[in-house]
Amino acid sequence: MRDTANAEALSTDDPTLVLLTVEEAARRLSIGRTYCFRLLALGELDSVTLGRARRVPADAVVEFGRKLRAKQCRGPVAIDLKGVAA
Repeated sequence: MRDTANAEALSTDDPTLVLLTVEEAARRLSIGRTYCFRLLALGELDSVTLGRARRVPADAVVEFGRKLRAKQCRGPVAIDLKGVAA
């Protein structure tokens, strides 16, 4: 049991993985597995299939975060950078 838990922890935290399981993607996003599947179904988070397995490209997780931040940063915000030291 201990070896399996260690292997799962390593695979989830491994930044070199190209394709993640839905569970791994959910963990990286700090969301639940069910909510991650909902994002996949809505097309909010990209995924691919390998045979019967669904995988989430690691860069899709990063892109989802970017899109989410962009949505939240929209709005009438006026920024005046005059007089700000570079």
